[in-house]
Amino acid sequence: MKIAVVGAGYVGLVTAACLADLGNDVVCNDIDASKISKLNRGIIPIYEPGLDDLIKRNRKEKRIKFTTNLKSAVEASEVTFIAVGTPPKESGEADLTYIEAVARDIARHIKSYHLVVEKSTTPVETGIWIRRTLEAYARKGVKFDVASNPEFLREGSAIGDFMNPDRIVIGVESKKAAAILTELYRPLGAEIIVTNINSAEIIKHASNSFLATKISFINAVANICEKAGADVEEVARGMGLDKRIGRSFLDAGVGFGGFCFPKDIEAFIHISEKLGYNFELLKAVKRINDSQKALLVRKIEKAVWNIKSKKIAVLGLAFKPNTDDMRFAPSVGIVEKLKSEGAHIQAYDPQSMTRARSLPEFKGVKFCKGSYEALKGADCAVILTEWNEFKEIDLNRVRKMMRQPVIVDGRNIYDPAKMKQGGFRYSCIGRAQQ
Repeated sequence: MKIAVVGAGYVGLVTAACLADLGNDVVCNDIDASKISKLNRGIIPIYEPGLDDLIKRNRKEKRIKFTTNLKSAVEASEVTFIAVGTPPKESGEADLTYIEAVARDIARHIKSYHLVVEKSTTPVETGIWIRRTLEAYARKGVKFDVASNPEFLREGSAIGDFMNPDRIVIGVESKKAAAILTELYRPLGAEIIVTNINSAEIIKHASNSFLATKISFINAVANICEKAGADVEEVARGMGLDKRIGRSFLDAGVGFGGFCFPKDIEAFIHISEKLGYNFELLKAVKRINDSQKALLVRKIEKAVWNIKSKKIAVLGLAFKPNTDDMRFAPSVGIVEKLKSEGAHIQAYDPQSMTRARSLPEFKGVKFCKGSYEALKGADCAVILTEWNEFKEIDLNRVRKMMRQPVIVDGRNIYDPAKMKQGGFRYSCIGRAQQ
């Protein structure tokens, strides 16, 4: 098929590259001329494992190209995916101005039947507004369909998630749109759920909100475990073996971050209120997640006595491993709080330091070339992202090079008993023998 993808961010780039790899002719469009210039020079603007090779291969095969010209992208395509940003407003409501602007521009450029697919995470009823926009701006007589095809891509494993999905959700208004998207995704061999647009939009928000709820639930349980002398890792394992519950997303820690979960929870709360329902459960999920960051700062203070003038090594800045994404990363608020308390921060992350340097919260932070440089002379080490290289670090060397052998582990990557045997004062989340 001939496909246009509007938006060259995390979702748009992965979608464009994977659809091209399935044999389609794909044009990826973005208004950011610098980003498109980099892509046309073979420079990938985000870190996502495997994406670089995927784009290089499909550029070589001439199945994917990048342009700032939306008109040419739409005119060369039968299907256009909208994958632009939907950032949160101060109220928590999703800002849909980019969606509207793109829909308006697409309408002006379609000359024959066209399928317009919302790929961005959008609140329920967005599809209705996209249709109204297309009707208002498309030339008379031009037929089109609108569909919703929410993405379920995890940063750090997005290509695998796209190529091996648990399910594919398509919300449509016509049999023709359903047939096109079913044929497009047929090579993946996954179960395809065909529903109406409103249901598809809610499936995405409900899925992310439920996963976030699991994380906040296990963090609440972790706080009980600490008070009761239990181990949240064992509790989570015991819960997870129940097939009705499952082990995934039952990892206690400093809380969830990234662009999806915090934004989608806020948006779902706002959508619910707009529809007349008070989603108190999600409000509690948000409160618990926010409290985990404050809890970690208190643990640091307890470990070093007074934070002021202490040298603190922060290992991990990205919201999760295998990405450079700093959006809503727990590290941002934690580092800002530690700085306000007078701490000297030495930070290291394998991928996200370039992005972190541009954030005002990290002004004055010393960015280090590696873990050991960050740990040298530190009064406390704080683990905020569970990168594998932190799990495999030489702890004997670490103990000797730190001013005080103190580790506050916000991701529970070490064994408390072994840390104690190794001479560390070790604090983690919800585990015994701290």
